[in-house]
Amino acid sequence: MHFSPREALRFAARLKLKVPIKVQDERVEELLTDLGMQAVADTPIGSVFAKTISRGERKRTAIGVELITDPSIIFLDEPTSGLDSFKAFKIVALLNSLARKGKTVMATIH
Repeated sequence: MHFSPREALRFAARLKLKVPIKVQDERVEELLTDLGMQAVADTPIGSVFAKTISRGERKRTAIGVELITDPSIIFLDEPTSGLDSFKAFKIVALLNSLARKGKTVMATIH
């Protein structure tokens, strides 16, 4: 059984956040919205053999797992590598919106 993006973020929240479960779940839902993943929030992430969500959605889920703690500085190593131009644009737009919210975003992109 594979996690869905919502389950992956909840798991990360349970491990990393020291706040009540209700607050953790609210943070997860807020992050899913910020990541633009509400439509696939309950779809299994899949594996190398059984792909169910796109590579861009898997990358956004991985970024979300790191963002669950609401860090002030975000370091990303090639967050757009291997993505088509549309999915790469979505990732960069997400990083742009995080920066506009006051986060420091550092990423290597080529």
